[in-house]
Amino acid sequence: MSIYLVALLFALLGAIIFTIIGLISGTDETAIMVPITLLVILLGAPPEGVFAFFMAAVLAKHLTHAIPTALLGIPGDTTAVPLIDHANTLRRMGMPHVALRKMISGGILGAFIALPTSILLGSFLGQFADFFKSSSGIIFTLAAILIAFFSKGKWASLLIIIPFAFFIKSLDFMSFSLLEKHLSITFFLGIAIGPMFSNILMATSPIAKHELIRNKPNEYNLAPETKAWKGFFPNPFKILSKEQSIFTAITTFISSLTFVFSPVGMTSLMGEIVGSRTKGAYKKSTTSLTVMNGVTESTYIAEVIIPLIAFGIPLSPVALGPASPLFNAPPVFSVDPINNLHTMLSTWDFFIFGLIGLGISALIAYPFSMNYARKASVLVLKYISQEAIVAMFIGLAFLLAYNEAQLLGVVLTFTVATVGGLLNRILGVGAGVQFMVFYASSWIMLKLFGI
Repeated sequence: MSIYLVALLFALLGAIIFTIIGLISGTDETAIMVPITLLVILLGAPPEGVFAFFMAAVLAKHLTHAIPTALLGIPGDTTAVPLIDHANTLRRMGMPHVALRKMISGGILGAFIALPTSILLGSFLGQFADFFKSSSGIIFTLAAILIAFFSKGKWASLLIIIPFAFFIKSLDFMSFSLLEKHLSITFFLGIAIGPMFSNILMATSPIAKHELIRNKPNEYNLAPETKAWKGFFPNPFKILSKEQSIFTAITTFISSLTFVFSPVGMTSLMGEIVGSRTKGAYKKSTTSLTVMNGVTESTYIAEVIIPLIAFGIPLSPVALGPASPLFNAPPVFSVDPINNLHTMLSTWDFFIFGLIGLGISALIAYPFSMNYARKASVLVLKYISQEAIVAMFIGLAFLLAYNEAQLLGVVLTFTVATVGGLLNRILGVGAGVQFMVFYASSWIMLKLFGI
């Protein structure tokens, strides 16, 4: 079978799965993308198929996450949080459908600008790859400090870096003494599912469960279905004004270059910059939403592609979180030595298979979101339990951990999930900081204790 057909099929799979998942509010990208991407890799998908799958998944997830954000006023995931205020403004005006169309059309535009931009920048930075590879330990440590400083947990995140590195390395020593191999997937999964697992733990605690208890069901008022275009596939440039298209193109291009910064931070920053230059509540909200969802797409795509092409090691918040299996998924991919998509795909491959992934996802998620958003929201609210989704991903993590190291892998995964999840939930030590410390732990322990 042609590798292009294989990539197309994997892109189709990623687009369908994450178009559905994006409808479910509150789904954390890292918690859902890491297990499923790992599963695709470990089941033997070729590198081209893995990359096409992931690109399709990213675009589909961030298109359909706009549906609960715009129509229900609840963030589809963490990157949708900055969009809530503007989305609520339009909901109060009775125009959530307008917010949705603008967000989704901005996302499509941002994705297809980010792909070539990030490939060109990644190719340029590849000239410095040897420096980054030889200095990876200190780079990871400095990056952990930087991300911690700008995270919501700030000082707690900074103070926890060395203790968390000690915790990770201690577990690594113990597992190596029992299995005579270093584990990786179990640590990834533990950090990824930590926030979800911490909610389960809190629900079982008489002291903590009051934070999760609700006295009555949430109520949502959905606007009626409206359609202002002919046919099934609307033209994004007709949905957006000329000014909105230009603002989105500029901001997504700029944000594609800033691959070391948080996607949430860049989304907020670009939205505020554009919003401050736009007059009128309606125009300001619609333009800001267009730009912000475009920036969400561009930062995610750039933060995956640039480190993959240039370095082969995860040097961005997205590469350390949702995209971490593309860099390190033993025994298929590894960062030490570097044997992953960086070495397996050419620059041209990244463009072709990235375009396949984005193209297939755009053909599925974009018209679906534009035409069936209200119907899909009703189905999700009525028939899909968020607790069931959490249980599904916890079960998938159990399966992958057991596959790597049997019972020890399972225990390690949920040990890391317990500590990491509570650090995230209580102290605001985000998954990005935890992933970065995981990679830096060996260097930190070597410099502090000589081990």
